[in-house]
Amino acid sequence: KASDSIMTGKTQTSNVTNKNDPKSINSRVFIGNLNTAIVKKSDIEAIFAKYGKIVGCSVHKGYAFVQYMSERHARAAVAGENARIIAGQPL
Repeated sequence: KASDSIMTGKTQTSNVTNKNDPKSINSRVFIGNLNTAIVKKSDIEAIFAKYGKIVGCSVHKGYAFVQYMSERHARAAVAGENARIIAGQPL
């Protein structure tokens, strides 16, 4: 049935951010000093989505990566979020 495959309004971003594509490396943002015990993937996406389309987000212990469609969005995210305090820790 077609109705069984209808997703909720939000599309799931990929967990893949470690592409070996040299063009994508400049549109990837490293987020360090992240309290991953508290901050989840959905929180990171909500914070960083205002800078552009996120195509991937991977969360690791203490850090995360956000993969944008373009380098311009990645640069804007770094400029806007560097040193922001999240869950008591500066990014």
